[in-house]
Amino acid sequence: MKDVLLSFSFPYAQVTRCFLLSDPWFSITAKYSLWSFLPRYLYLQFSKAANAFFLFITILQQIPDVSPTGKYTTLLPLLIILVISGIKEIVEDYVSLLLLNAPNPTALGVNVGDIVKATDGQFLPADVVLISSSQPQATCYVATSNLDGETNLKIRQALLETAEIQTEKQLSSLSGKIECEGPNCHFNNFIGTLYLNGKSPVSIGPDQVLLRGTQLKNTDWIFGIVVYTGFETKFMQNAVQSPLKRSRVEKVTNVQILVLFLMLLVMALVSCVGAAFWNGTYGENTWYIGKKDHTSPSFWFDILMFIILYHNLIPISLLVTLEIVKSIQAMFINWDEDMHYERNDVYAMARTSSLNEELGQVKYLFSDKTGTLTCNIMTFKKCTIAGIIYGDRPCPITESSEFSDPKLLENFEEDHPTKEYIKEFLFLLSVCHTVVPERDGNNISYQASSPDEAALVKGAKKLGFVFTARTPYSVTIEAMGEEFTFQILNVLEFSSNRKRMSVIVRTPTGQLRLYCKGADSVIYERLSEDSLFVKETLTHLESFAREGLRTLCIAYIDLTELEYQQWLAMYEEVCTVVQDRAQSLEHCYDTIEKKFLLLGATAIEDRLQARVPETIANLLKANIRIWLLTGDKEETAVNIAYSCKLLSGHMPHIQLNANSLEATQQMIDQNCQDLGALLGKENDLALIIDGKTLKHALHFEVKKSFLNLALSCRAVLCCRLSPLQKAEIVDLVKSHVRAITLAIGDGANDVGMIQTAHVGVGISGNEGMQATNNSDYAIAQFSHLEKLLLVHGAWSYFRVTKCVLYCFYKNVVLYIIELWFAFVNGFSGQILFERWCISLYNVIFTSLPTITLGIFEQCCSQESLLRYPQLYTISQTGDIFNIKVLWIQCINAFVHSFILFWLPTKMLKHGNSFIVSNICQRETESFTWYSILASMVLACPYFWLGFFLVPIVCLIQNVIWKSNTCSRTLLEVVREMESSRGQELDCSGFEFLLPACSLYALCALTASLCFALAGGYAFSQVEHAVISQEELVRSYDTTKSKTRRTFSTAFSESIFE
Repeated sequence: MKDVLLSFSFPYAQVTRCFLLSDPWFSITAKYSLWSFLPRYLYLQFSKAANAFFLFITILQQIPDVSPTGKYTTLLPLLIILVISGIKEIVEDYVSLLLLNAPNPTALGVNVGDIVKATDGQFLPADVVLISSSQPQATCYVATSNLDGETNLKIRQALLETAEIQTEKQLSSLSGKIECEGPNCHFNNFIGTLYLNGKSPVSIGPDQVLLRGTQLKNTDWIFGIVVYTGFETKFMQNAVQSPLKRSRVEKVTNVQILVLFLMLLVMALVSCVGAAFWNGTYGENTWYIGKKDHTSPSFWFDILMFIILYHNLIPISLLVTLEIVKSIQAMFINWDEDMHYERNDVYAMARTSSLNEELGQVKYLFSDKTGTLTCNIMTFKKCTIAGIIYGDRPCPITESSEFSDPKLLENFEEDHPTKEYIKEFLFLLSVCHTVVPERDGNNISYQASSPDEAALVKGAKKLGFVFTARTPYSVTIEAMGEEFTFQILNVLEFSSNRKRMSVIVRTPTGQLRLYCKGADSVIYERLSEDSLFVKETLTHLESFAREGLRTLCIAYIDLTELEYQQWLAMYEEVCTVVQDRAQSLEHCYDTIEKKFLLLGATAIEDRLQARVPETIANLLKANIRIWLLTGDKEETAVNIAYSCKLLSGHMPHIQLNANSLEATQQMIDQNCQDLGALLGKENDLALIIDGKTLKHALHFEVKKSFLNLALSCRAVLCCRLSPLQKAEIVDLVKSHVRAITLAIGDGANDVGMIQTAHVGVGISGNEGMQATNNSDYAIAQFSHLEKLLLVHGAWSYFRVTKCVLYCFYKNVVLYIIELWFAFVNGFSGQILFERWCISLYNVIFTSLPTITLGIFEQCCSQESLLRYPQLYTISQTGDIFNIKVLWIQCINAFVHSFILFWLPTKMLKHGNSFIVSNICQRETESFTWYSILASMVLACPYFWLGFFLVPIVCLIQNVIWKSNTCSRTLLEVVREMESSRGQELDCSGFEFLLPACSLYALCALTASLCFALAGGYAFSQVEHAVISQEELVRSYDTTKSKTRRTFSTAFSESIFE
């Protein structure tokens, strides 16, 4: 247990501090400081094998008479590389500092036991026990989308013992302590006890705790006591440590640099053996070498000399070249106007440049739902009333995309036969809910825990039925120029089991009526035989479901006074039941919710961001597998999956819901057995699993089977997940599948998976900047991911890999020539090229072609990459860059070096003695020897023969190899089409089809494999809250002044000075 001491027995101002969350707390984070830059930067640079090796060579060159290339020929290029890399680090760190130097919901001074005040719209900086609030019954609403991704608001309520604390005097007299459990990662659990001096202990549960990262909504203010801060908060307990991310190309390159170093040692060893043999055979006759000591040099001396001679075999400029290339590639991403979200003026941003090529190899994409795929805005889109569908006709597209169909109001105003149905339908939308209106002058805003209910009430308002006031026992509707007051008698609460909500009202005419809205599956089985429009409405519901809309059936039943009084007596009796009260209440509700008369149905759109379905379709064509990870309800996740075309109507799905490890293992094993030979292959299946079941599925005994089952499905939906579970799923795939993973999200609850994945992408959404600040790349819309991967990712991969291959090639082809030269100079350690030419070969002479290739190389045009997403698989599979390809290139360079040295040597063999003798004769003359050498060489016919013959011999093998290629790849076909500007390519032959036996085998699966849902329902109302929905609506009276909600401003100012 943990004791949180509340020392309030002394005067308030002397003992504790109270923090206004509106105070500007800043969190300034930088990688370097003025004093730490040099040591940290040097440690970072020399932890790279290549830089450490060249530092070692620089030290060796300082030993007298060891280096054949001079003392400073390696030091100078190494310094150039370090300076360029240092400038890049300073610039990137400065940019990050500017981005992170902004207010964030982390209070640098809030301690355990402090009292904090939060106002509407603010985020909580710590885990807080609620003391009191401005709302009736000391309740408050909080948005937990940062924690679980859910869009509905949660209700929290303070303890009765502290609910009346409203004044400075009351706060200052508060004294006691809190005992609670230790820090843990469970959002929905909290066990504590409040000990107030002079009062009995009171238990504290999760309904009294506001967690860090939650946002206060629809509540003017709250007071709370801090119980967990910093890394002890439940939000931080769900966080994962940010790993050091390195691309796969970089890892392969580093390993091969080590292999090149071993190759260098072998070359040095061979040269030492050759030197020993040559000295033993010809040593006595080598008077012309002019050695001071004719004794044979030591073996280790020769080893060091040849290591220095061949050290440039390792490309010294590769790392800095890649850094320059990647930095410019990142600028291309930042400058891309196609990824500019003009509405918020937000550009895409590469927060790191080291993972650019990883964007071209993504195989598994893990996506959040709320705010990532959707706009997190519920909109009343369509409806069907009395068998007539409204909102289905084409209309001008507005930014809000709200309901717009003038036919409905025309039918209502022109005495259409369905006028009374329309009237009752709109009255039901205006009355059957738990929404609270707030009036600000002539404007009315609606506060609701369910965004679906708010959307329906706003939709009714737009159609002229305005919900204006709520009292504990009535609601007032303004319609048709009149006011209608409905008496609220009972609220029959929503739950996941019931899938419906009802209210019993007395209409303005005195009629007892039960209004109900709910899922079609529960409404239709309770319809009266006299109900009309049943088939027509069902057809419309199916149409709505195909569009991915969230539907609700609307029905009512008139009650007699006798029926109601009999039911009321049963209800009052059930409310006093101690055991299984919830089940008893549901049974009681069932007794009166029957023989409904159907009015119609509503369709709500959880509006997707622009081009989300098209983006997902193209990513699937690119062989990228998409997993939807959300903290929201299963029904909501499935609806969105249908809307964005991740699921299709004909796709069967496997649903995993179990409450124990044994049941989970049995269910997974059974489905794996049913798949048979298709296990491990991609099938046209969807896997749906919730958080409770996933907890058991990730057990070490089960997770391998679960992963095999998940990888066998085309789409995976994981619902009700905690942030830690999201990260665990990503880590499971990352650790056991040799593929690049990418996670994308917009909220703080997505940070864990963003940091765990190979590549993390944050969306600048409505849930703060936590995801963006912890991501590798930031975009404004999910649709921008298409170009980020298919264009920038593919281009970056081709550019970086070609740059690496070219750097290896040019170094091997040049410095292996030094080995061939050793065979003709008696392994004496002489250099063929001038020492500064060798030194600056990588840094200056060949740097521009390499950088140009890494910046401007394109496998094909942007238009082709977007038109044919299948091209992405070329970079995704890694076939153009791996160990095999790298060493084929090195062998090719080895052959070219052989040709470049020995062919000219043999061709100029007869002219060598003439040229050398002339140089020796004229060595003492006034004119320079190299002018004579040039004139002699240029006059030699063998030189001109070699000038044309050597390049032809080197390149002929490549021409022969390409001309003998039998089958063309898709990339080659597209390139030919671009060059010839031919007709559009048919890529049907390049689609990634499921196994031919899939359909037959899938039909043999067990009953655990279900087919697509008949239709989702729109309801995200909070369940099992600390206060019932009926108690909640009865605690409001919007016709009175809000005395609790606006207490003294002077108190607010004085208490926090």
